[in-house]
Amino acid sequence: MTKPLNEYTIVEAARALRARECTVLELWDACRTAAEEKNPALNAYLELFDADDAAIAAAQKRIDAGDTSMLCGIPLAMKDNILVEGKTVSAASKMLEQYRATYDATVTTRLKKAGALFLGRTNMDEFAMGSSTEHSAFGPTRNPVDPSRIPGGSSGGSAAAVAAHLCIAALGSDTGGSIRQPAAHTGIVGLKPTYGAVSRNGLIALGSSLDQIGPLAKSAEDAEILFAAIRGHDPLDGTTIDEATYPPVALPEKLTIGIPRALIGQDGVDPALRTVFTETLSKLEAAGHTLVDIELPMSSSALAAYYVIMPAEVSANLARLDGMRYGHAARGKTLLDDYLLSRTEGFGSETKRRILLGTFVLSSGYIDAYYRKADAAREVLRAEYARAFAQCDVIAFPTTPSAAFRFGEKSGDPVAMYLEDVFTVTANLTGMPAISVPMGAVETEGARLPVGIHFTASHGGDTLALLAAREVETAR
Repeated sequence: MTKPLNEYTIVEAARALRARECTVLELWDACRTAAEEKNPALNAYLELFDADDAAIAAAQKRIDAGDTSMLCGIPLAMKDNILVEGKTVSAASKMLEQYRATYDATVTTRLKKAGALFLGRTNMDEFAMGSSTEHSAFGPTRNPVDPSRIPGGSSGGSAAAVAAHLCIAALGSDTGGSIRQPAAHTGIVGLKPTYGAVSRNGLIALGSSLDQIGPLAKSAEDAEILFAAIRGHDPLDGTTIDEATYPPVALPEKLTIGIPRALIGQDGVDPALRTVFTETLSKLEAAGHTLVDIELPMSSSALAAYYVIMPAEVSANLARLDGMRYGHAARGKTLLDDYLLSRTEGFGSETKRRILLGTFVLSSGYIDAYYRKADAAREVLRAEYARAFAQCDVIAFPTTPSAAFRFGEKSGDPVAMYLEDVFTVTANLTGMPAISVPMGAVETEGARLPVGIHFTASHGGDTLALLAAREVETAR
């Protein structure tokens, strides 16, 4: 029995379109109908866009003329912090609830050039601050695997939309694991590219030295197709990489995979998840890949460094949203009241917490004690990983310390919530590429929940991380 069109991968949909098994409009309608039916229960989308008849017709015309773009006619979802001209983009915050994008993000422009279509904007933790999509100003997103549980965050809306087949694939953003962690919790693939591989122009910033836009997809092959479409140097983003300066990465026939067993064995990692991780490694070893033990002693400090650097950048980036220059404007009796009311009403509790923490660590008397030490730790981490990659091609972790938790379970304990990112933040601190791919499931309170394996590669080694993900898919 043929599966519904909305359940196709990018590869399957592209083949079906060219084989005349379906039209672009039929593919769009299948995804849109599924989204209309299921979104009220999941809240994956904050807004579904009306069909762009001209764009749909243009994509069909390109396909009929023999266009080979794999993304031509493919319906995608966009995280609500990536600009699409003429559409609302709020970063799931009351502060930007009325903001309408006046231009396209670079990734949006590149996807339009490839012929992709946009179904809607997806829910997220406010300003991408969170690991559960519970911190959206417009209500939480639910995990389609088990709606009583979180889908991960901050790109939880995009992950849920892909996992529930409410689109073919999606884009998210990743500051400390915000693509990879929800991918693991919903059973899909999530890629955080090398820092600078994808332009951040048109992305509402959280942490400018940490953020990267990347794909959430149903397979590693789909993630690679999306990544290829959005990557590349952009004169509008001075941090983007000129790929001519990076020689192609040689892909080995068999991978050498580094395993930091001391970190994986630490308290807080679910024993059942650790068992699935070990079984996945055994399958990779049986397929001919080599496992080597490595030491990453500084990685235990990565989370602490991240939660100093990230709030500092949050404090700087969100200072402009004051109700005067940008954002929600509330008026009181005095100018000070205007500022206080605008930011108090516009920002949620987690955003306020991080602004306050960031302002503190940047303040006179504390910047040396906290921020500069954290930045120094970042350099040590880069050197430590460089030594590790002399022994291996990729480094493997579980993506998360446990499977998806229930709503409210960690919302009252910010530290417990922050520990969700313990295995993912290092890739953002160092700028390395990393990917999460499903490795199986664990039984939790009668539910069978997906978990992911996480591969980190050296700077510029995105194709190595993608190769490792494909090998896991083959070994399953």
